[in-house]
Amino acid sequence: MKRNRYYLLVLSIVFGLFSCKNESKNDLALNSKNSTENSSIESKVEALLNKMTLEEKVGQMNQYTGFWDVTGPTPKEGNQALKYEHLKKGLVGSMINVTGSKNVRAVQKIAVEESRLGIPLIIGFDVIHGFKTLSPIPLAESASWDMDAIELSAKVAAKEAAASGINWTFAPMVDVSRDARWGRVMEGAGEDAYLGSKIATARVHGFQGADLSSKETIAACAKHFAAYGFAESGKDYNTVDIGTSTLYNVIFPPFIAAKNAGVRTFMNSFNEINGIPATGSAFLQREILKKQWGFDGFIVSDWGSINEMVAHRQAKNGKEATEIAANAGSDMDMESHLYVSELVNLVNEGKVKESVIDDAVRRILRVKFELGLFENPYKYCDEAYEKDVVGSKEINEAVLDVAKKSIVLLKNENNVLPLKKEGQKIALIGALADDKTSPLGNWRIGAEDGTAVSVLEGMQKYKGNTLFFEKGAEFVSGETVFAKELNINVSDKSEFIKATAIAKKADVVVMVLGEHGYQSGEGRSRSSLGLPGVQQELLEAVYKANSNIVLVLNNGRPLAVTWADEHIPAIVEAWQLGTQSGNAIAQVLYGDYNPSGKLPMTFPRSVGQVPIYYNVKSTGRPNMPAPGEVFWSHYSDITNKPLYPFGYGLSYTTFSYTDINVKNVKDNSFEISVTLTNTGNVTGKEVAQLYLKDDYASVTRPVKELKGFELVKLNPNESKTITFLLTENELGFYNNQGDFIVESGDFTVFVGGDSEAELTTKFELK
Repeated sequence: MKRNRYYLLVLSIVFGLFSCKNESKNDLALNSKNSTENSSIESKVEALLNKMTLEEKVGQMNQYTGFWDVTGPTPKEGNQALKYEHLKKGLVGSMINVTGSKNVRAVQKIAVEESRLGIPLIIGFDVIHGFKTLSPIPLAESASWDMDAIELSAKVAAKEAAASGINWTFAPMVDVSRDARWGRVMEGAGEDAYLGSKIATARVHGFQGADLSSKETIAACAKHFAAYGFAESGKDYNTVDIGTSTLYNVIFPPFIAAKNAGVRTFMNSFNEINGIPATGSAFLQREILKKQWGFDGFIVSDWGSINEMVAHRQAKNGKEATEIAANAGSDMDMESHLYVSELVNLVNEGKVKESVIDDAVRRILRVKFELGLFENPYKYCDEAYEKDVVGSKEINEAVLDVAKKSIVLLKNENNVLPLKKEGQKIALIGALADDKTSPLGNWRIGAEDGTAVSVLEGMQKYKGNTLFFEKGAEFVSGETVFAKELNINVSDKSEFIKATAIAKKADVVVMVLGEHGYQSGEGRSRSSLGLPGVQQELLEAVYKANSNIVLVLNNGRPLAVTWADEHIPAIVEAWQLGTQSGNAIAQVLYGDYNPSGKLPMTFPRSVGQVPIYYNVKSTGRPNMPAPGEVFWSHYSDITNKPLYPFGYGLSYTTFSYTDINVKNVKDNSFEISVTLTNTGNVTGKEVAQLYLKDDYASVTRPVKELKGFELVKLNPNESKTITFLLTENELGFYNNQGDFIVESGDFTVFVGGDSEAELTTKFELK
């Protein structure tokens, strides 16, 4: 048994033991700025707090969604009239889903000029992967493994949203999830805590920048705290039941990274954990986040989640739910309408201390001062500036760049790709190929339908080939509204004949298949992971006519496309790439951009393997001991191996890894070096990945864990020595009490192009 060399209390995670070796320059700049301004802001917060009545304090904890057309008549009766009166009386601290600088100015004017104290509103919106001009869905962006590109994507999203009156986004979602059935995997960074932590940092920096008071930045929100991505059976809003090892080592690290990056708000989650709904969990909100991690921003509930504690049956009514949530540390009520109606009475009855209210209001006011809202409540309300920024060339160029970097080449037999730029007859097939709305993906409520560049439009820009197009089958008919289910075509194959006809006369077929943009996202869980509707049948029918197919997948989650992998020579994972989708895909298909993306989630062979992930535990019977033996951890009808592993992705060139070496550079730190060579004929980028196995530990550890990666660009025949540094941050882990420990013993290192890397070496930590 190993001995503990270092036993560090969980409080040390405040200093980034897991998430970062050192603070970035951006973090240091923020910390320096905060240190000079903090005392001034704190004194202003206290001065204002001392002027507020209890009702006004509670009002800051109350958030309403947009409830009337602010350019029309004011509401005179009913619930809308009550909300309007609350706004005028200073009983609203935040509004969401009010967009456009003109509209935001209108509601801000009421709060600032008609309420007694004139406290400005913080205006929130789901700027998940852009506002009107959309980047790829977050899972797709994560496939870039390019932190600069991801940060830039969040930066331009913040700039466009801020120009439209918004100063707070409910992003990034940093939930780790291993279950592709869960629709909200599209909104996160995938299955890995290390990669997720790096991406959380990049997105927070992108949204908030170095100066939160800038009119080009917005406050970010780390969500959903905590464990939402582990919903049982991948069913949204479902129960979560996990152990403390998973909580501390898998779920918490991206939240820690977001906190260390300076994120100003957190959102709690819909799920229960350890029998307590997260909204009512004092352990999560007060003990961990606010006390141990020292978070001084505020926590907002998820939509209606305070009232949902009644449905969870933790509270018998809304009043009791309010008491539990407030005492647990949930600072702002999103759309339960309970804080504004119940909290004053609960304080007067002694069930909630006024000091609890004061703590919440301090946090909310602090962020408002940091945003510069008191200095200029209308700083986000410049209509001329909005017109110049929204949809600008700068923003479109940025989202096109990250879209190209997000594409993953899964298969390319016989070098079908890249396509020739002239002299070919190409059949383009699939309803998604001509769709200008689905590529926008889900969580794009600020964008307009029909604004994406389609694959057809992107490919039509290449004039040297003859391009034929047929849908082959309608994908969806009827409503495509966010809140409604899609009517997927499961029976109409009448157009197959047109698709097979053009396939027969083509040199190569490009088929765009997958999910509609509204088939993933919140409430969009699936029990199957195949191609929806008649698409699989269409694929097989076209294959019989012409087997030289490039399959382009548009989807928001990993799909089980085993038949395609066995039969189709080229497969491109193109996700839902946002506004510039068609241009990005066409540039990759024609070789103007060499794909470099790597999968942030494992692709299963069958939905029966789910949840499937690379960093598994070995179990007591991990491997088949002898041919024909059945008593080991496996399926009887399918291999344990995934279809495509985490970190996997091909290029139009090839790479080799050689000469791995390990060097103890100082106490408890090791350098791992490896030579990476471009062995192909074109320039390309490779994500070199390092995985670590703690051979034996006091708490069982995964068979391997990602602990480093580097994105490297190499010319043909060019080599580069890649060096990874492993410190106690990477070598340690959290025990079941939440203490970070580093143990002596043997470690195995794997380096390569995906999680099945085979180049290996060992070292001992003494």
